[in-house]
Amino acid sequence: MDWMNMTEQQISETLSSFGAPSFRTKQVMEWLKRGVRPADMSNLPKSLREQMASIPFGGASIFQKYVSQRDGTIKYLFSLEDGNIVEGVLMRYSYGNTVCLSTQIGCKMGCKFCASTLEGCIRNLTPGEMLSFLAEIERDEPSEDDKKRTVTNIVLMGSGEPLDNYDNVVTFLKRVTSPDGPHISPRNISVSTCGIVPKIYQFIDDAPHVTLSISLHAHNDETRSALMPINKVYSIDKLIEAAHTYADRTGRRVVFEYALIGETNDSHKDALLLAKKLKGIMCHVNLIPLNPVKERGLKGVSREHAYEFCNWLNNEHISATVRREMGTDIDGACGQLRRRVLNDLSR
Repeated sequence: MDWMNMTEQQISETLSSFGAPSFRTKQVMEWLKRGVRPADMSNLPKSLREQMASIPFGGASIFQKYVSQRDGTIKYLFSLEDGNIVEGVLMRYSYGNTVCLSTQIGCKMGCKFCASTLEGCIRNLTPGEMLSFLAEIERDEPSEDDKKRTVTNIVLMGSGEPLDNYDNVVTFLKRVTSPDGPHISPRNISVSTCGIVPKIYQFIDDAPHVTLSISLHAHNDETRSALMPINKVYSIDKLIEAAHTYADRTGRRVVFEYALIGETNDSHKDALLLAKKLKGIMCHVNLIPLNPVKERGLKGVSREHAYEFCNWLNNEHISATVRREMGTDIDGACGQLRRRVLNDLSR
């Protein structure tokens, strides 16, 4: 066990074993919320800090940082204590700042349009590591107003499949929304899944106040199975049924992510059939002009065509928008930067 993944009781018991008084538990927890390592916990005695340093911290540190000259988006590579690196992105909007966090190192889902999955999944990230990413960003980009947080919104949409790391993700959500933690509103958190249907039903009970985003990318099994192997296990109709249930039971709108891929799912007919598939569900479609992944041989589409596809859906009374393009000059899409840096390091 490491410091960033200990519960309050475990922290208390560990400090007690060092001979520390009980009030030290609250002090240590306050530091850990901010991702501060024992050596820098300035209100603790030096002897206690040295004892604490004998236990792994379990967090992350910023390995590299890239700032977009176009829109101020920041792409981070975080270094983990086992030597792995993983990505995170800070995006600035008029309503606040959103951090896109990874939940796994790599991914095993095999989606054809994603660079994160090209080397498979190395391991799951822990709740402490995910919290540490947030703390590192807060320290690196502090708010100009000391009373406010830098990060107001979170999307678990980086590398990895969140529902494949289910227990750790649910624990992270409980800690990041807790009044004793960063206390980010669950309504400002979005969790993206490729469609592990049984976990979606479980998620209704475990995280009913977050926004569920589903990577759909097709309106039929043939196309979706070719793009996303998970569809061969859970068909599109089973996924749509789960989404419908989630929206009805939580009262939360489901967001369907739809990457527009040239000559694959981007025609007027595709839009009409997608609209038909989604009728009756409280939902929104987030259209994403594909960032071509050269290893996959998939074609992108222009933003003009994406807006045309959006209008086709709107005309069928399906709420849809085209995702804002951010961080394109710094390998903004999931997995691109990590993959490039790993290739450079291996030379």
